[in-house]
Amino acid sequence: GAAELELLERLLGLPGGNKYGVQGQRKVPVLQTNNGPGLTGLMTIAAHLVRQAKKDQLLGNTAEEKAVVQQWLEYRVTRVNGGSSKEDIRIILKDLNTHLEDKVYLAGNIFTLADILMYYGLHHIMVDLTVQEKEKYLNVSRWFNHIQHYPGVRQHLSNVVFIKNRLYTNAH
Repeated sequence: GAAELELLERLLGLPGGNKYGVQGQRKVPVLQTNNGPGLTGLMTIAAHLVRQAKKDQLLGNTAEEKAVVQQWLEYRVTRVNGGSSKEDIRIILKDLNTHLEDKVYLAGNIFTLADILMYYGLHHIMVDLTVQEKEKYLNVSRWFNHIQHYPGVRQHLSNVVFIKNRLYTNAH
């Protein structure tokens, strides 16, 4: 929640200094604004930061891209944040692996906020995967490795190592 939003601020080149809090049992992030009510929710605050940084392309360019970005942000909040059991994680990785089969990024061919927040949300999961699991979810591994090397995304998060020689061959 709040830690991710601080990473996002830095990535977007915003000055930072926003005050984040959390609300309720589910620890929903809240952004305190100087003028008026605070903003609540990861998606809402993240989209606000993107607009503040004038990087609206991260929310998608076409109506369809925008919808796909929203869809994955929603998935991130409802499924990834809620998913903690081994079975939840397996389903999430399977969903993503299928979706990323023919795509570079979650919204197709453009890097968006969905990629950034999904990366932050999955980092703790990917760190713990075995080599075999990473190979099982090849498309997720390829995508994750690509995103972690995207300029400014990873920051202080640990680099997740993927064994390149097996991941990228087209051996049949």
